[in-house]
Amino acid sequence: MNALIELQSLLDLFPDQPPLLQGAEHVPGSTTPEPYKSMLVHEHHMTVTMENYHHCQVEVQVLDRNPDESNYSRKILLNKEGTDKVVQFGIVRFNFQYVTDQVKNEIIAEETPLGRVLITHNVLRHIDLGAILRVECGPTLAKHFNCDVGTVTYGRLATIFCNNRPAVDLLEISSPLE
Repeated sequence: MNALIELQSLLDLFPDQPPLLQGAEHVPGSTTPEPYKSMLVHEHHMTVTMENYHHCQVEVQVLDRNPDESNYSRKILLNKEGTDKVVQFGIVRFNFQYVTDQVKNEIIAEETPLGRVLITHNVLRHIDLGAILRVECGPTLAKHFNCDVGTVTYGRLATIFCNNRPAVDLLEISSPLE
C-alpha cells in the first residue's frame, strides 16, 4: 500500500473546502513520538484506545455519510462522552458484505462508534495497521480540533478484517495532545 495514495482515496470520499489537511507524510511507527505512538501504533480498535487514554467513554458524531449498495462511508468525530471535546477525526469506508444485517443496521444507525459495534457483536476481526501519518491540520481539521492551522498531530491508516475479509478502510487522526 502506498500510504499517501490510500490517504487521498479516503479524503476524496468527502472533499473539504477549505481543505482538511495542510500536509501529511508517512512516518515509521518506531519514530512516532509519545503519546501518539502508544495511541496509534498497534492493531487494536481506536474506540477502546481513545477511551483508555482519555479515561472516559467516547461518542460518535457523524459529520457526513456516503451510503451505496455495498459500501458505506462516513466522516466522523469521536467526542468525550457528554461533551463537544473532540478526541479523534475519522473517515471510514465499510464493505457490509462481510457482516450480518444486524451489525450493518447498527452501524447505519450512527449512534455507536464502529469499534464498539464490532466488539459488542463479537465480529471476528483483525486490524491491519497500514501506516502512521504525521499531519498538519488544514483549516477544516483545525476547526474540528479547535487548534491553529498547521498544528501537527498524528494519525493512522488501517484495515479491519471481518471474518477474515478486508471489510473496513480507516483514516484515524488523534486530536493534538499537550
